[in-house]
Amino acid sequence: MKNEKNKLTSKAPFPVKVPEALGESRAFLDFREALSKVAPIDRPVLLIGERGTGKELAASRLHFLSKRWQGPLVALNCSALSSSLIESELFGYEKGAFTGAVERRRGRFESAHGGTLFLDEIGSIPMEVQEKILRVVEYGSFERVGSPERVDVDVRIVAATHADLESLAEQGRFKRDLLDRLSFEVLYLPPLRERREDIHLLANHFAVRMAHELEREEVPRFSDEALNALENYTWPGNVRELKNVVERAVYRSDSSLITQILFNPFRRDSRTAENLSREAMRQVGRESKFTESRRRSLKDAVEALELNLLREALEESKYNQRKAASLLGLTYHQFRGMLRKYKSRVA
Repeated sequence: MKNEKNKLTSKAPFPVKVPEALGESRAFLDFREALSKVAPIDRPVLLIGERGTGKELAASRLHFLSKRWQGPLVALNCSALSSSLIESELFGYEKGAFTGAVERRRGRFESAHGGTLFLDEIGSIPMEVQEKILRVVEYGSFERVGSPERVDVDVRIVAATHADLESLAEQGRFKRDLLDRLSFEVLYLPPLRERREDIHLLANHFAVRMAHELEREEVPRFSDEALNALENYTWPGNVRELKNVVERAVYRSDSSLITQILFNPFRRDSRTAENLSREAMRQVGRESKFTESRRRSLKDAVEALELNLLREALEESKYNQRKAASLLGLTYHQFRGMLRKYKSRVA
């Protein structure tokens, strides 16, 4: 059997762009610290986060802080391919393996040899392909589609998802063995609503870049109303949505002072900075009716409730974390994320 390892090259045809990472909030800095700690450890890492939180950016940082930083960083969005294509995309194929296979083609695993393979939305991979990925993780080898020959590779896998992989594993839709192997470390990317201190910084960054792209000389500024609107929005699309909203605001503005924020371009009645500001003022008026003893932010109230429930679950389960997670109706990974969030306050 011919060993294909010597034919591998460090040059990858599927490079990952490396954008900036900005933030000063405690949630963001804690995540960065955890990422930096695991980056040099040559083991798989699982990134969990909502859409738009920067999972690909986190994978890039993991790679460039690792010992593999001079090797290739190759990415694949697993949800963008049909189940019939994903196997050949990952493992490559031999000439004649199927209709249209006119020549041998390397897959992403071979292209990532000596470096890192980032598998985004790994929860959408079919079970039969998961089995083949597990073999690569365990033995460092696989066969191309249509070939019995073994190909040896040295690849670090960084996987990402917004799905609950533990629930998928319990339902038999994700291999438990693969989940165990991929989760040497599990990192949770904080959503933008948990790092509101970073919104102004990020908005200014995106605004300046957009103004430069439009070849405008003046530096954009946000009115107090516009900034208030940005900081009080829920951001379901996270940083990616913030970037789009800010760029749209700069493009639509006739001056360097940004006063209008359009969150949803598909709705004519989409809230702007002015009417969001009016809503905020009405809320202040309602809040003034509360006594001082009852006046606290929703965030503080939610955190107090979560912390109380966390303590009760731990006490009732005698500090068995899996049992505590079950009592709260959470997966183990979700519970661990909550525990990390309040680690300094759980007693």
